Amino acid sequence: MTSEKTIAVIGTGLIGSAWAVVFARGGWSVRLYDPDAAVLDGVMANIEAQAGALQEAGLGAAFDAISAKIELCPDMKDALAGAAYVQECGPEKLNVKRAIFAELDRLAPGDAILASSTSGFMASSFTDHIAARDRAIVAHPVNPPHLVPLVELAPSPWTDKGVVAKTRAIMEEVGQVPILVRKEIRGFILNRLQGALLNEAVRLAAGGYATPEDIDKTMRDGLGLRWSFIGPFETIDLNAPGGLRDYAGRYGQLYVEMARQQAEPPNWGEPVVSVLEEARREHLAEDELKTRQVWRDRRLAALVAHKRQQTDT
Repeated sequence: MTSEKTIAVIGTGLIGSAWAVVFARGGWSVRLYDPDAAVLDGVMANIEAQAGALQEAGLGAAFDAISAKIELCPDMKDALAGAAYVQECGPEKLNVKRAIFAELDRLAPGDAILASSTSGFMASSFTDHIAARDRAIVAHPVNPPHLVPLVELAPSPWTDKGVVAKTRAIMEEVGQVPILVRKEIRGFILNRLQGALLNEAVRLAAGGYATPEDIDKTMRDGLGLRWSFIGPFETIDLNAPGGLRDYAGRYGQLYVEMARQQAEPPNWGEPVVSVLEEARREHLAEDELKTRQVWRDRRLAALVAHKRQQTDT
C-alpha cells in the first residue's frame, strides 16, 4: 500500500532533481533513485543550486527545508516502497522506458500512479506490456520544471480516468499548471508547438534569410514578450479590432500561403547543424554552457516572481 504524500523519482539528472524540488517544496516526502551511483551522489548539488535560484527570487523554501524532505535510495525497491506517485525520468529511449516500466510494474505498490517525464513518447508505446497500464500516464514537464510550471498530462487509451484526475490534483497541489492532452499524439502539445517554430527557424537560417542570432532576437524581443503572459489564440484575438474572427479574415490567407511553403521538413542534418552550431559558439563557448544555464534559471525565477506580483484579470 502507498503512503500519503510520498513520491519516488526514478532517474536523477537535471529533470529528476528539479522534480524533487517541486515535490519537496510542495510538502511531499521524496525518494530519489538512479542506477548510476555517481549521478545519485551528485544530485543534492543540483538541488542546492535549484533551490538557491528559487529562494533568491522569493519563490521557495531554503535548501535545508527542501533537502529535509529528500532521501537518496541506492536501490529502486527502497525508493518505491510506499510511494503513492512515481515520476520516471530515465533516458529518452523507448526500449529503456519499456524496461523501466516493467520494473515499476513489478516493484511499485499496487495502487501507485506511474508517471513518465518523456518528452514525446505516447504512454501506450511503453505501457502496453505491463499489468499496471491503467495506472500509467505521461506527466511531461517543461525544462526546468521547478521554474516553468506547465505539465502535460497525456494518458493512454487505457489509463484510468481516476488516475488522470488524481495526477492533475497532485500537480496543482505542488504548484504546477497541468493541461490535458485529450488524444495521444507524438510530442504532445508543447513540443509540437515548439517544433513548428524550431523547424521554421532552421528553415529561415539555413535559407540565409536571417542569422540565428537575429532569429533569437525575434523571439526574445518580439514574440516572446507577448507569449510570456498570453498565448497564440489570445494574441490574435487582441491583434485585430474585431477580435479573432476579424484577424482570421485579414491574415488567414497569408498563413495558408506560408504553410504551403513550410510543407517540406527542414534539413536537421549536416552541414546545416554545423552552421548553426558555429553561429551559437560565436556567442557562447561550449565551456560556458553550464554558467549560461544557471543565468537562464535565475532569469526565469525573476520572471516567475514578477508574474506572480501582477494582478490577473
